Amino acid sequence: MQTKVRAIRKKRVYSEEYKRELVRLFELGKFSVPQLGKLYGVQFSVIYRWIYNYSQFNEPGYRVIEMKQSSTTKLKAMEQRIKELEKIVGQKQIKIDFLEEMITVAKEELKIDIKKKYSTPRSGVSTKEKKS
Repeated sequence: MQTKVRAIRKKRVYSEEYKRELVRLFELGKFSVPQLGKLYGVQFSVIYRWIYNYSQFNEPGYRVIEMKQSSTTKLKAMEQRIKELEKIVGQKQIKIDFLEEMITVAKEELKIDIKKKYSTPRSGVSTKEKKS
C-alpha cells in the first residue's frame, strides 16, 4: 500500500520594511521586477503585489510602467554619441582650415591657383574637340 506524500510548501513571511525596500529599489529604476525576483528569490507576482500596495505612485490616475531600457540609459548613450560627433566635426574643421591655408600658401608663394573658378568659361576648347 502506497501512501500519498505531499511536499510541504514553505510559506515565507517578509517584513514590511523588506517589502518597502524592494519597492523603493524598483521605483528608483535600479532594478526591474524580474531582476529583483532573481536577486532576492521572490516571485514576480508577489513583487507586483507589493508595488501595488506600497508604491508612492499608486494613486488614481497613475500607472506604473516598467520599461525594458530606462530613459537614463538612452540619455547617456545619446550624450556619448553627441560627444563623438562633436569630436568628428572638430577634426573635420581642423582639416578644412589646414587645406585652406595650404591653398593660400600655394597661391601666394608658388603662384599656383588651386581653386577652380566655375564662373569663367574654359579656354575655348570644347569636349568634342578634345576627343577628336
